[in-house]
Amino acid sequence: MPDLEVDSADGVLRLRFDRPEMLNALTGEMADDLAGALETATGREDVRVVVISGAGSAFCAGADISGADAHEHFDVSALDRANRIVRAITSCPKPVVAAVNGVAAGVGCSTALAADLVVAGSSASFLLAFSRIGLMPDGGASLSVAASIGRARAMRMALLAEPLAAEEAYAAGLVSHLVPDDELETFVDTLAARLAAGPPLAYAATKKAINAATLPGLEDALERERSGQTVLLRTADAAEGMRAFSERRRPVFRGE
Repeated sequence: MPDLEVDSADGVLRLRFDRPEMLNALTGEMADDLAGALETATGREDVRVVVISGAGSAFCAGADISGADAHEHFDVSALDRANRIVRAITSCPKPVVAAVNGVAAGVGCSTALAADLVVAGSSASFLLAFSRIGLMPDGGASLSVAASIGRARAMRMALLAEPLAAEEAYAAGLVSHLVPDDELETFVDTLAARLAAGPPLAYAATKKAINAATLPGLEDALERERSGQTVLLRTADAAEGMRAFSERRRPVFRGE
């Protein structure tokens, strides 16, 4: 699969974003491939755990909105892809681990936080950058972030688009593990091996129960985000935000 490495061995399905020159920004094809691999994992007897990671210096910088005319092509299909990924992660009966190095922004942040265990390297940061381009969080982030760290910090991340560094994210309860960058791969391999050797039926039941208790409104959140984002994508502010991003300048929002 172009830009998504897929490898399976010893009960572990490894899915790795492989577009390091673009900080693993997600294209539509990458998103479809990721969701498809996650959905297929549900019925694969040779898969006991899934690991999602990113090549190079970033986990995933979000949706690819590069190019001068990105606002003309970025539409609700991107929302549907993000929602499909999150549904695939949360509904998969196998444990899903996100190994985060560098930035996890936008849909990359949503994807990481949908995982059951999030292992952050010391360089990791988590960023809901949507407001910088005149949009709102999607991929379930309006719920998953607040469920993990509370309303106040979720508002701060979403409204001010402030990154949460790895140590802060761990202290706030946004991620499950914090390790030095040079130990990230080894730690995740050990964790994945432990999960692969564990009780799959118990893991599936545990994951289902905890998600039901902590994310009971996920479907409603995904639909709210889809509706809100659909409206915002038609605004002049969103077009300005994406143009400004491409032109590397500060956007001028007029509430239009």
